[in-house]
Amino acid sequence: MEELLDLIMRAFAYMDGVIDPPSSAHRLTVENLREKCAAEIAFVALEGERLVGCVFLAERTDHFYLGKLAVDPSYQGRGTGRLLLKAAEEAAVAGGKPRIELQTRVELTANQTAFAQMGFVETGRSAHAGFDRPTSITMRKALA
Repeated sequence: MEELLDLIMRAFAYMDGVIDPPSSAHRLTVENLREKCAAEIAFVALEGERLVGCVFLAERTDHFYLGKLAVDPSYQGRGTGRLLLKAAEEAAVAGGKPRIELQTRVELTANQTAFAQMGFVETGRSAHAGFDRPTSITMRKALA
């Protein structure tokens, strides 16, 4: 769990000082990450024995919510994120859900573009508590 938490924190570090409010990754601990792994479907990507990526799927009524997609910064651009997304999509289809949903931050335009290129479309915007402007973008992908 320590290695998984470290991976997420390194992968999300670029958001520090860019997004407001700060990423929920900062609230993760070994204990609540262990609980997340028990409550959701977790996928990891390994290079040999090294943990280089992860993603979580949480079941909802009509879809799966995809969260904490993280790839070690030194492995980004090698297709690891796409492989993790593919595994998540296959699990969602096997689980009988026709859609995957995620949220990305308004400030992270490169993430929005990347998710759009992978078939996600924006379905809404929302504000974190205490904000009078949208802070998150909800995106969904229909699955075959």
